[in-house]
Amino acid sequence: MDAQERRNAIARTLEQATAPISASALAGQFSVSRQVVVGDIALLRAAGADITATPRGYLIPRSSPGLRRTLATRHAADQMEAELNAMVDHGCTVLDVTVEHPIYGQLTGPLNLSNRYEVGQFIRRCREEAATPLSLLTEGIHLHTVLCPDEAALARAQDALRRLGVLLEG
Repeated sequence: MDAQERRNAIARTLEQATAPISASALAGQFSVSRQVVVGDIALLRAAGADITATPRGYLIPRSSPGLRRTLATRHAADQMEAELNAMVDHGCTVLDVTVEHPIYGQLTGPLNLSNRYEVGQFIRRCREEAATPLSLLTEGIHLHTVLCPDEAALARAQDALRRLGVLLEG
């Protein structure tokens, strides 16, 4: 299989996937290094493919039914897991995190977290990699885009964030 055939196969694999696929898993599937896959993904994106990198791997975003909203929060790094669980526990998917950087402007990191297991995996990976959250750049202030099934789920998530003392309002 030549490089273009491999990139086409990677694109097909991602189109058919129901969950993110890691670069390592794709590398194993196509018998290449992880770095080759990262390069292939970059070339696919440059050619116009809509591929998102999440903490759990690559995915092609699908339009999802529901209510898409942005929530503003502020908290310390040790409250991140509780904040994310407050949203997913009420049926919302945390699509991303955004901060306003004084030099680079808006920085957004995709998350796509839908349940406690995914939140736990994300937190574990942050600890293993000694990675600091983007919100540390802005004294804890950040935005999350969430996808909720309905207004009631959004209201429950907002109430939970309010009880934690992390929801920024009016």
